[in-house]
Amino acid sequence: MSDANQNGDSQKKSYHKKATGLALQTAEKHSRDHDLKLYGSCFCPFVQRVWISLELKQLPYQYIEVDPYKKPKSLLDVNPRGLVPALRHGDWGCYESTVLMEYVRLPAAALRGLKPMLTRFKLEDLQEGEPLLPPDAKTRAHSRLWSDHINRHIIPSFYRYLQEQDTEKQVTFAGELKDQIAKIASDADPNGPFFLGSSMSFVDVQMAPWVIRMEKVLKPYRGWPSAEKGSRWAKWVSAIEEHHAVKATTSDDGLYLDSYERYAENRPDTSQLAKAINSGRGLP
Repeated sequence: MSDANQNGDSQKKSYHKKATGLALQTAEKHSRDHDLKLYGSCFCPFVQRVWISLELKQLPYQYIEVDPYKKPKSLLDVNPRGLVPALRHGDWGCYESTVLMEYVRLPAAALRGLKPMLTRFKLEDLQEGEPLLPPDAKTRAHSRLWSDHINRHIIPSFYRYLQEQDTEKQVTFAGELKDQIAKIASDADPNGPFFLGSSMSFVDVQMAPWVIRMEKVLKPYRGWPSAEKGSRWAKWVSAIEEHHAVKATTSDDGLYLDSYERYAENRPDTSQLAKAINSGRGLP
């Protein structure tokens, strides 16, 4: 029986409902019940952002795989829109990947100023590991600015390129994506290898899922080229791909090939994101 993403053709590939490879090992390692729960889907890049953040900070958490197309009640209880990622901490929940990354990075001192209900939770768990955002206000603002660039420009360009069926327009959209990448790479720390220097931080985590999908999705489906050897972009890509938190949340190549075929063919009802891109709107 085919699902909505297969348009009635059971021979077409569809999204995976279970992680593979190292990501599966990580999911199984974090399958036990815990106050901090991440509701995610193995193919979703927005989920991977939050997942990388949790692994980077080495926080204890529970990973719960859900099918966002069937929207289980446990997910709707946290996010009424039924989208992943969603995070539940005790009986409090929140969603949107960038917001969740900010929540995970907050120190206890900042959290004390939030709603009194939050004091019931084991918020000391969130202090562990290095913060994703730097301590000084100017560099935090700089990081948020380029994170906004990723969300406003790089991600939409990625999907326009992947979903476009006309080969001439694909060339145009590939050029747009390269231009947007060049802008952020030109403002990265010159020595790197990460955006701000030697350590992975907020902007790197924001970018990481799409770096992975450029290799595993855009390259096979659209002929996306490898980063030019010796370039700042190549150094950044390599650092992201080799980071332990990224590896731990990345599945085998086949999962991405299967799960993104529907985007590459621009099938109807692929996702809310695909519909937004086709209509010229921003991210949903």
